[in-house]
Amino acid sequence: MLLKTLLITSLLGWVKCQDSQIMTLEEKTVIRDQIVEMFDHAYGSYMKNAYPADELMPLSCRGRVRGQEPNRGDIDDSLGKFSLTLIDTLDTLVVLNKLDEFEDAVRKVVTDVRLDNDVVVSVFETNIRVLGGLLGGHVMADLLQQRGERMQWYRDELLHMAKDLGHRLLPAFNTTSGLPYPKVNLRYGVLNPLSRTGTESDTCTACAGTMILEFAALSRLSGESVFEEHARKALDVLWQRRQKGSDLVGTVINIHNEEWVRRESGVGAGIDSYYEYLMKAYILLGDNVFLERFNIHYSAIMKYISQPPLLLNVHMHNPTVSVRSWMDSLLAFFPGLQVLRGDLKPAIETHEMLYQVTKQHKFLPEAFTSEFRVHWGQHLLRPEFAESTYYLYKATGDPYYLRVGQSIVEKLNAYARVPCGFAAVQDVRTGMHEDRMDSFFLAEMFKYLYLLFSEKSQLPIDIDDYIFTTEAHLLPVSLSITKPPYQRNHTETVPLPQEEDLFTHSCPSMETLFPNNPSFAKTIRDSYKYLTGVGRAVHPVPVREIDLPFHDNGMEPVEFLKSMGISLTPLNEDHKGIYLVKLVAEVSQAPEEEEVVPHVVQLISPPFLGRTVITAGPAKFGMDLTKQEHGVKGSIAKASPYTACVPVDNAAQLKGHIAVALRGDCMFAVKARHLQEAGAIGVIFIDHREGSNSQDTPLFQMVGDGDSTEDLTLPLVFLFSQEGAVLTSALKENHNVDVLLLPKERQLGHGKTEKPAGMNIKLRLAEEGELEDGAARGPTLEFVLEKDGMILKEVEQEAQHKQFCTEATEEDRTESYSADSSQTQTALLTTADPEAVS
Repeated sequence: MLLKTLLITSLLGWVKCQDSQIMTLEEKTVIRDQIVEMFDHAYGSYMKNAYPADELMPLSCRGRVRGQEPNRGDIDDSLGKFSLTLIDTLDTLVVLNKLDEFEDAVRKVVTDVRLDNDVVVSVFETNIRVLGGLLGGHVMADLLQQRGERMQWYRDELLHMAKDLGHRLLPAFNTTSGLPYPKVNLRYGVLNPLSRTGTESDTCTACAGTMILEFAALSRLSGESVFEEHARKALDVLWQRRQKGSDLVGTVINIHNEEWVRRESGVGAGIDSYYEYLMKAYILLGDNVFLERFNIHYSAIMKYISQPPLLLNVHMHNPTVSVRSWMDSLLAFFPGLQVLRGDLKPAIETHEMLYQVTKQHKFLPEAFTSEFRVHWGQHLLRPEFAESTYYLYKATGDPYYLRVGQSIVEKLNAYARVPCGFAAVQDVRTGMHEDRMDSFFLAEMFKYLYLLFSEKSQLPIDIDDYIFTTEAHLLPVSLSITKPPYQRNHTETVPLPQEEDLFTHSCPSMETLFPNNPSFAKTIRDSYKYLTGVGRAVHPVPVREIDLPFHDNGMEPVEFLKSMGISLTPLNEDHKGIYLVKLVAEVSQAPEEEEVVPHVVQLISPPFLGRTVITAGPAKFGMDLTKQEHGVKGSIAKASPYTACVPVDNAAQLKGHIAVALRGDCMFAVKARHLQEAGAIGVIFIDHREGSNSQDTPLFQMVGDGDSTEDLTLPLVFLFSQEGAVLTSALKENHNVDVLLLPKERQLGHGKTEKPAGMNIKLRLAEEGELEDGAARGPTLEFVLEKDGMILKEVEQEAQHKQFCTEATEEDRTESYSADSSQTQTALLTTADPEAVS
């Protein structure tokens, strides 16, 4: 009876502690309606202010058209003048039950969108966003048509467009290895003289390995096997080139010789969706080979990369050592993938770590350190954290994840919403916005959030009949049954791993994962509740008293402790030989931010002559100016294009000069490489955020792009906008401006007190009555004391002056006069007149 009472009591206690997490149907409805309103605000802003452009610029309230806005480098390779955001959003409209808007959107795509534009695009981005969007839209349109409710006019137009686009992407696979080129011209392909592409030799692992879902679906829906064949071939190459000892792959591979270019291995940027597509290809296509490969890779990930709750990159050939101490936000998808595999414990751990980071910084920074400090402060409204939250809620039913989703909704509204949509965050530390709303925000974020707060009966489709692509487009799992693989689509088989765990060939099971233990997930989370220090009350640590037995006839241990600064006090006569040791434990909170050594840009050419000194931030890569005794000197010149995200076209003007470039659109390291290749001897980056200054925003250290930056040897400094305006104004007004780059403490004239120009003047004063009225007075001297020196002018005869100066004796009454060199003063001294020096 007692045992039963204790069990009931403990269960009631668990229920009570969960009460704050429980969410009623009414609350879920309110949040779901809020999500729909947010979607309407974002989608409506795009359609009103940007369509048919590819993306909305939410701060400018207009569309981003490639070629009409400043070039952003590789970021713009997603844009192909094909109304990207509209296509990417098609199946989201259906999930949110906006069927009228969906039908109207399909008509617009069919009528307005062209795919034969003379533009170079990313094969990877075009596949997942545009081809995936067309296929997802076709699947939804076909479903609605079959129901007989709407879309009766539809004749597979989206599928025909998808097939057309697939053929435009195929030239990228024209390589000896079968790995695709990273870019393709939609009109001219790759190797055509007009294509402006085909010179690339490297591609990322995710870029080559994230084609199979869309290409296989296209093959099976269109009846043309060529797409699936090429996607399978690329996956075969990546599998064959894995490091056999560790079963890991690198980040970047050469598409011609199949050699790894970047050998670091992780689950974030550059590799992420390769692993995702192996697992999901098995689900979509029913081909065991994909699951077998995934399981082998997954074992390697959990052995080498996973350090719960962290996921740190390692070297694929030496995987026992982490190669960097920071993580990028793209790895936030991985807990969701672990849910698909059924490995919930590490999924819960990593997700909880990510949630704690969002609590600390409002959003996931683009990259953050293993101590959870900001590494790259940007937040692009990425959906991966919401995606994993959705998967964990579906697997566990734990209302905790509804509260996590609610926090995502609230923070988007509070910190990213602007009058014309939602804007990316330039830096989570300052909250400043960036004029950017990527298409994946509409395609993925709202889809996952809406599904999180919806019951199955409230959805217009049975969501369990579909698999999500990496862009959250919906492909029917029935493809593996209704459309069997083509005979030529055989891929390399692999041996099964010797040890397989409980979940190797199964989906997550509530009964297995939570046997009579409903607090399983909470128990795991609680270990990471205060991981970043946020939410933990700080209490002073009490002094603990510990009795240590030391025999009074053996003082050696006591003397040893005393030599370490530990004093021992005998307790009392009743406890002879027992000493009181006071141990004061100091709990260290999260590591302090790294100290940023202020640098300066000092203008040293005329008319500045070192007097104009501009505060600058340093870089973690490139030349270390703190080790350069005299800094780096040179004339400045503006880069063209100003962002330097592509090779500059004014290399002749930059050679031997210190280049000035604008921040934004690509990583600092990318700009630095282009400018170093142009022959620049240093770089000054200027913030593109208008009005930023070092008074309101703390200095920071520029970081690289995740690659090795050992090749960068030139000095790099950063100026905020207002300070940068001083430099660009000087360059505009003066033909030549020489600057000195160096740490602030070493600037010219720093720490030296200017000595005032002054002199002591001995004056002999005449006795009363000594000089008769009308007699010649002594020489009158005019002293002109100026900032740069002193000028002595003789007013009367030189002979009289010399004679007077030799008559002074030590007994003469003296007076001292000194002048501050910072002012210009004139003193008229008449030696015979005591009033002159009074």
